[in-house]
Amino acid sequence: MNLPLAWSEACDRNKQPILEVLLEVLPSRGRILEIGSATGQHVVHFAAALPGWVWQPSDQAAYLPDLEARLRAEGGVNIEPAITLDVARDFPEGPYDAVYSSNTSHIMSWPEVQAMFAGVGGVLRVEGLFCLYGPFNENGEFTAPSNAAFDRQLRQRNPSMGLRDLADLETLGRQHHLFLQQRFPLPANNQLLVFVRRPESASTRTDGKPA
Repeated sequence: MNLPLAWSEACDRNKQPILEVLLEVLPSRGRILEIGSATGQHVVHFAAALPGWVWQPSDQAAYLPDLEARLRAEGGVNIEPAITLDVARDFPEGPYDAVYSSNTSHIMSWPEVQAMFAGVGGVLRVEGLFCLYGPFNENGEFTAPSNAAFDRQLRQRNPSMGLRDLADLETLGRQHHLFLQQRFPLPANNQLLVFVRRPESASTRTDGKPA
């Protein structure tokens, strides 16, 4: 007897708005790593709409059974078998043309966010894109009361969790040659941030942007 597939209502709601941005910013083909694939709802939706991309889903070991069940039921030919990825330990061998992650930076501790950016910087090819989705603060402030309430819930669950500020993420990205190129407002006070990987030899201006 087959058990019901794991389901996230939020993933079902946001998958199409996110896909519309990915269709705009990604080239027609490439190899992409997804960090934190969870229930797999995003990867099966995106892979069907982006057939020129080979998708590598990943998550921590505890979440792989649910992810693998969805890939068996709904996975396409351009989705690789899921792999275990703990950002604090190791990353798969690159290079990748893009990396995508959804709703991860606020459930990670800050050291884990730092590890994720370091790992992405290490596996992403030059001019590759890192697409990071979620709710973010701006100038040290919440962008909506709902985000403030969500942040309180996260910190009650674990004090190391919480919404990250755009300025902190930009600074962190530059340390790993990832420069914020675009950001797209999406429903429910979320955003999709698009970082581009620059060559390590690239000079920067005082504002941190490529010269």
